[in-house]
Amino acid sequence: MGLGSTAKKLQGLSDRAEAMYKQVQQLQKRIISLEEEMDETHDTVNRIDHQLTEQRELLLAIADEQGIDGEEILADAAIDDVDLEETEDATDGDATAADAEDGETEA
Repeated sequence: MGLGSTAKKLQGLSDRAEAMYKQVQQLQKRIISLEEEMDETHDTVNRIDHQLTEQRELLLAIADEQGIDGEEILADAAIDDVDLEETEDATDGDATAADAEDGETEA
């Protein structure tokens, strides 16, 4: 094997290493960008959560001034949400069972 063949192989390895290095740099930039976006999203969620808490307190105060029990309304709404989720879960379970039965008859 001559020096020319070895030089070609080394050049090929060098080219591939350089291409991989560029890919790693691109990935690093993308990761940094995603981390920045994640931080911005986190800050936005915290800000919205704080605003929601303020609005809830304001609405409860207004309800209290109007003689309405805001806490009772919120408790009822929470119960309705749980009931809805249970109904959806039961419906999903029924659909899954029906799909499984259909699969058995087709097989």
